[in-house]
Amino acid sequence: MLSSDIIKRIAHNVSAEPEQVEKVIELFSMGCTIPFVSCYRRDMTGSLDETKIEAIAQENLALVALEQRRASILKNIAKTGRLSEDVRLDVEGCMDKHSLEDVYLPYRRKRRTRALVAQERGLGQLADRIWAQEPDAAPPEEAAKESVAPEKGVASTEQALEGARNILAERVSEDVAARRMVRDKMLAEGKIASCSTKLSEGKKTKFNAYYEFSESLQKIPSHRFLAILKGVKEGMLRMEVDFDDDATLSALTDRYIKDGDSPCCSEIRAAVEDAYRRLIRPSVESEVLSTVRNRADDHAISVFRENARNLLMAPAAGKITVLGVDPAREGASQLVVVNDAGVLLEHTTISPQESEQKRCEAEEAVLGMVDRHHVDAIAIASRNGSREASRFIQRCLPKLAPKEPMCVLVNDAGASTYSKSKLAREELPELDATVAAAVSIVRRLQDPLAELVKMEARSVGAGQYQHDVNQKTLREGLHHSVVSCVNRVGVDLNTASVSLLRYVSGVQYGTAQNILAYRAEKGAFTSRQQLLEIPGVGLRVFEQCAGFLRIADGENPLDATAIHPEAYAAVEEIARTLGVTLKEFIGNRDLVEKMDFGPFESEKFGKFTAAAIREELINPGRDPRRRFRAPRPVEGVQNIKDLDKSMELEGVVTNVTDFGAFVDIGVEQDGLVHLSELANRFVRDPRQVVRVGEVVRVKVLEVDKELPRISLSIKALQTSSKRVARDKKEHPPKERYKPQTANTDRPKRRGDVKRDADAKTRQRKKAAKSSRGQRTGGPQPKVHVSGERSPLNTQLADQLEGLKEKLGS
Repeated sequence: MLSSDIIKRIAHNVSAEPEQVEKVIELFSMGCTIPFVSCYRRDMTGSLDETKIEAIAQENLALVALEQRRASILKNIAKTGRLSEDVRLDVEGCMDKHSLEDVYLPYRRKRRTRALVAQERGLGQLADRIWAQEPDAAPPEEAAKESVAPEKGVASTEQALEGARNILAERVSEDVAARRMVRDKMLAEGKIASCSTKLSEGKKTKFNAYYEFSESLQKIPSHRFLAILKGVKEGMLRMEVDFDDDATLSALTDRYIKDGDSPCCSEIRAAVEDAYRRLIRPSVESEVLSTVRNRADDHAISVFRENARNLLMAPAAGKITVLGVDPAREGASQLVVVNDAGVLLEHTTISPQESEQKRCEAEEAVLGMVDRHHVDAIAIASRNGSREASRFIQRCLPKLAPKEPMCVLVNDAGASTYSKSKLAREELPELDATVAAAVSIVRRLQDPLAELVKMEARSVGAGQYQHDVNQKTLREGLHHSVVSCVNRVGVDLNTASVSLLRYVSGVQYGTAQNILAYRAEKGAFTSRQQLLEIPGVGLRVFEQCAGFLRIADGENPLDATAIHPEAYAAVEEIARTLGVTLKEFIGNRDLVEKMDFGPFESEKFGKFTAAAIREELINPGRDPRRRFRAPRPVEGVQNIKDLDKSMELEGVVTNVTDFGAFVDIGVEQDGLVHLSELANRFVRDPRQVVRVGEVVRVKVLEVDKELPRISLSIKALQTSSKRVARDKKEHPPKERYKPQTANTDRPKRRGDVKRDADAKTRQRKKAAKSSRGQRTGGPQPKVHVSGERSPLNTQLADQLEGLKEKLGS
């Protein structure tokens, strides 16, 4: 069990109460998962959301790892026989990894350093005499003569002094306070600087902006730091930390100089400078860059997770029959038809671009497949050739009137990777990879969540520098995001694949396979209780997963909802109290809203759980994803060479980063809508304006066909904020001033009289300024019809009436 101090630290870091943190950690120790705790243990955690619960889990793991490292360090120091009470207190007082390692540094097993060699040659005593800086001490040169010993490798006083300085330099470098001072100063004042290398000098590359670049380590955004690291990795950039070494060295030297007039002062200065430049500076710089790198990684991973979450939670078209088109600019394009259950019905290839005859044959194939299978939608993979395929399909659609299937561009990121995977070969045996990719595109339209979980989340391409961040942390973070989305939506127990089931709370991959085997042998599930018959599903696993697995048209109507089986008895008792059956109760808003759940509350059915159950009973089995809306027919160009400035296009947001959003407009290169071009207002976070998968209309600002690079704008197609402000000024609301009701019982105070006088003065100045504007040919007031009061006069009249009421006249 964690100590109360650690509990309080976690609570402070995640902005929660210690009692909440303690309960969450206790539930984790019992084998509970994050989705289960956030959904079904609200009353124990005080209704903490999933984000905070995950943050508690991460803080707990980090602090547990720190405690383990602390225990290991104490054990290692004890083995050396140097573990005093003061050392123990120093180790136990460290609150972060860097401080802990600083304290441990002098006791760590060392390689053969200069200082160690000097100690072996008997120069430790000379180093101590210099370090003491006694006022009446002999000059170091004189003291060093006593340490000359050719047989030990000390042939002169210069060698003796050099060895003593090496000992002192290591002593300074192991000073915890000195290292902390340099580290804090470097983090606060240091700058990251980059420049071009011989490989990139004079060349136009994607790293142009960083050829002569410098920015504070404390403020540099994640994407810039990672871009510089990528440039360094590719040999296009050099990077260094720009830091005031002289000022830092001066401050560091002052810590150790006891007497500026001491004869040992020069040796101390030399030793401190050597310690700083040779030992402290390189080591601390690595630690600082590691800190900034971890910060950048964490932010980039959070961006990636948010984008992945938006992709996973994209609206599902639902159970419809879809014709999938996997286009190819050259060669054959793949056509597939998949029914509402995700089963492949037919597939073929077309090559409409080769000749007129091939185009007619392709058109006949498309129309025949749509007619035979009563296709509801056409999904076109968004890749090279998608615009040509879209135009071809659009020419075919009018011939299907009066019912034309909707045409949708679908992001194909990761589809080709999936098509070559072992899972694709198991699901679609004996089919070519191009057919599997087209089927995946169709299923992604029908249900993005169910299809995207089949591929590694990193392959969907929804982040910034996802291949440059810590891959282990990225995998773990994405896994949490996928688990969160799957459990939030819920899983149909009778149709879910192994790929989907394995992300359900408490369900492992082997258990998911056992569920499918049971379903194949026994048929469809009719009750959640049947889960207990599956190998690998005990009471604990059942508790964790049952609420997230849904059964439509089962024996118990509650099995189709997100209500956990442990609450069935309470819900059934409420229904009996109302004199209705469960089927009559579920979904009946009037009955549910008027019912008082208070008398039925228990340890596992408190007020937070009751509120969640009430909402679920009103909207049983509600899908939290947005409602699917078919975008307008796609339009655009064939490739980047056809793009021109001021062209207006419709595209799909494929990625959102800190500096803007990338939009697929149907060419080989996604365009960038910079942060400043997202809206006609200040935008701090692009994710507040757009999200991955959203259809947006953009204007082309600039096209660099050499790099290639496309600059887009959403703001350019929006109404100007200045124009809106001007319209509001020219057409103000009828009542711009609402006088307060006078309080005649309260005597008038001096402040009231002063405020009234100030208001009159402001109105006189405003009227005089308007009059001067008329005389000097300035802006003329709006002309009103006779008998109609102007807005200014109306405002003045209302204010005068308000003043009269205040004065009681």
